[in-house]
Amino acid sequence: MVWMGIVMMMLYVAGNGYIFWRLWQLLQTAPMAVRIGFTILFWGISLLFFVAMAMRNSEHCPLLTKAMMWLGTTWMVFILYMVLATALFDLLGLFIPALHHGVVYALGITTLLLVYGNINYRNPKVEHLDIALDKSIASEDVRMVVVSDVHLGYGTDRRALERYVELINAQHPDVVVIVGDLIDNSITPVRGECMGEVLDRIEAREGIYVVPGNHEYISGIEASEAFIRDTRLVLLRDSVVTLHSGIQLVGRDDRFNRRRAPLGELLRGVDMSHPVVVLDHQPYDIAKSDKLGVDIHLSGHTHHGQIWPLSLITEAMYDQSHGYRHWSHTHAYVSSGLSLWGPPFRIGTHSDLAVIDLHRAEQ
Repeated sequence: MVWMGIVMMMLYVAGNGYIFWRLWQLLQTAPMAVRIGFTILFWGISLLFFVAMAMRNSEHCPLLTKAMMWLGTTWMVFILYMVLATALFDLLGLFIPALHHGVVYALGITTLLLVYGNINYRNPKVEHLDIALDKSIASEDVRMVVVSDVHLGYGTDRRALERYVELINAQHPDVVVIVGDLIDNSITPVRGECMGEVLDRIEAREGIYVVPGNHEYISGIEASEAFIRDTRLVLLRDSVVTLHSGIQLVGRDDRFNRRRAPLGELLRGVDMSHPVVVLDHQPYDIAKSDKLGVDIHLSGHTHHGQIWPLSLITEAMYDQSHGYRHWSHTHAYVSSGLSLWGPPFRIGTHSDLAVIDLHRAEQ
């Protein structure tokens, strides 16, 4: 993972350097003071995300940290699309002289993409699944709402969470499961905005259950656990709970914890004659769930790449990077995330919430 971080940093610096050079060329006739100001502003914004991450646990100036996080992460997406668009126009400019200053066109296209991406992100899709199981369910049917990657913090604030809770309640769930990354990078803004009381407004007669994701560890797993304990949410961390309907939720700790219990060990105390639902933040072990006879496997984590072309990378990394798939036995759903990490844009992907109606198959 360290080498991957180094490579990503090198690409980020190179991309910034390329766009800086192309914009600098446009300022050749500008006064020196303008060019110096541009240089300071450009590289200052490019470093904002890293400054905000260093300040994320500080209780001082939360609005400043939030603004820096927003601008810093937005800049990352801006640079990505500016590099792609500018490189394309530079290539075309070799054959079409009128496109010599293609960086200007790239700036316009990138701006429009970001506007679209933000609007798209703020309008999550509700995916409906109907799953029939040949197993005993106490009630006639059970409606399960599946949420992942809410990332509460400086990006997903209290106002956004209130919208999400309204959306969840509008589905009239019997049970709600949150498949990891409820919290983003720090518990500080989550407690500062009293987001726990908003989470307590979720209405589900069989309860609200959450498993850890890698970001609960980034935020501090002890602090994350303490926050969840102060809400109506029930944390499942390598533990199993049986609902009144007979459905058994097997909540796995995140694979960030290398000592988490193996899935087979967790299933030893499970009654396989009743429905078994595995909650596992990162979708690496779906094939294992299928082999062990798990009925439903729910994951998140991938965000489906969040923006194109990163979605192509997640498609290559995971056997199932998003959406629904019926394996040989297991019904698996990988959420793209109700919210997201960092930049508030969805380009080529969608935020989602899954509504799964479970019932016994007709004999």
